[in-house]
Amino acid sequence: MDVERSAAWIALKEAAIALQGLQAKDGSVPDTAAHPTAQAHVDVIVRAIDELAPLFPHDAMYLSASGEDFRRWAGAGFGIPDFYDSLIAFQPQKHRIDGIRHLVIFPMYTQNGSANRFVEALIVEAIWPKFIAQLEAGDYGNKLFLSLKLIDFTPGYDTNSAVLFPETVAMREIPTFTWGAIFQDREAARYRRVVRAAADITKLELPAEAARMLDDQELTEQTFVMWDIIHDRTHMRGDLPFDPFMIKQRMPYFLYSLEELRCDLTAFRESVAIQQRLTAWAEECDELSTTETQMLEHARLVQYAVIFDRIFRFSITGSRVRNYDGLGGQLLFAWLHQRGVLHWTDTALTFDWDGVPAAVIALGDAIDELYWRSIDRPKAAHWLAAYDLVRTTLTPHPASHWARGLPDDVLAGPVSGYTNAVLDDEFPLSMFFEALEKKMRPVIASTEGIRAGDV
Repeated sequence: MDVERSAAWIALKEAAIALQGLQAKDGSVPDTAAHPTAQAHVDVIVRAIDELAPLFPHDAMYLSASGEDFRRWAGAGFGIPDFYDSLIAFQPQKHRIDGIRHLVIFPMYTQNGSANRFVEALIVEAIWPKFIAQLEAGDYGNKLFLSLKLIDFTPGYDTNSAVLFPETVAMREIPTFTWGAIFQDREAARYRRVVRAAADITKLELPAEAARMLDDQELTEQTFVMWDIIHDRTHMRGDLPFDPFMIKQRMPYFLYSLEELRCDLTAFRESVAIQQRLTAWAEECDELSTTETQMLEHARLVQYAVIFDRIFRFSITGSRVRNYDGLGGQLLFAWLHQRGVLHWTDTALTFDWDGVPAAVIALGDAIDELYWRSIDRPKAAHWLAAYDLVRTTLTPHPASHWARGLPDDVLAGPVSGYTNAVLDDEFPLSMFFEALEKKMRPVIASTEGIRAGDV
């Protein structure tokens, strides 16, 4: 029997959901009258973990520590939970084997999902095909990267959340994090549904390779793994002003747009380089290994995925309040349009595919140049230069303080004043995206909580 259909998992999941109903936002159970009920739910969870543990021998230390953390939490009166010990014991990055599964249970919030630190439980499965293992062992090493598939989950993941990050767990202190996971099955399923609908609405004739992704979930999942493993490692690589994204700081949201887009465009650029290298090798040697053939295939598909996901999903997903991913998608679309490789003519969208790679790489080069120059710039000057890069392509809101020119008292003051002056929707949707968003709104909404089998 599959784990997700076992009586132990069903009991654990039901107990976790019931426990969520007793928890406060910080994860505690403040109502002492509810403690006996909470204790009963914890007892069910601990028994289920013990029963399921033999099915996950690679996680034996973690599951043992998880049971201890639950017992300690209950014994201390259900205050703010501390699952530091079990988090430290959970090391899934050491088991990047295609198809291997993990039972994951922590009090945690879920990014793009629930802000409550409730007890959430998941069964997940690693996606790690041989060509990805070869990529990671070569020029694209990323020991912290983990690619997963959602098998079953509690309500915190019945949302838009497609990541599992250790920093979301309730714990007494912050350790050195050793892994970060992305659910590529959810990313792929969202992509397939959204791009299919958007291509139909915009009358876009997809290239045959790109069209094939819409009919093949596994192919799309593996494409997203390749995209994300390169994207993820890029956050710490390059001529950076000083770790611009990973240090937690308040700054204008368009800077986050540029950093996320920089990493995606690096994945695009590297995929072009991999495609060119393997194509040349195949012409010289007249054959490629199986893993090289798969790598070549997915290198081309990553390029389509970056463009279509950024343009069709990122641009119109989420609110217009400091939506940095949305802004990145708008910027990519406008950049390609203004360079004549993307056309919206006669109410139909077309691409000049031969010219697209050079245009996309040129945007990546422009952001890299911004970063390189900003190593020698003060922070405020870097922010102003970044804004100029965006507004040379996108039109700011007519009421923008930044577009008009910040007053001297802001320019001479602390950088918080710069951030405060940014409008929630500093770069509104173009007329193209306004119309597309209205038509795509039901499709975007339908992807919340999507699973691989839903497409």
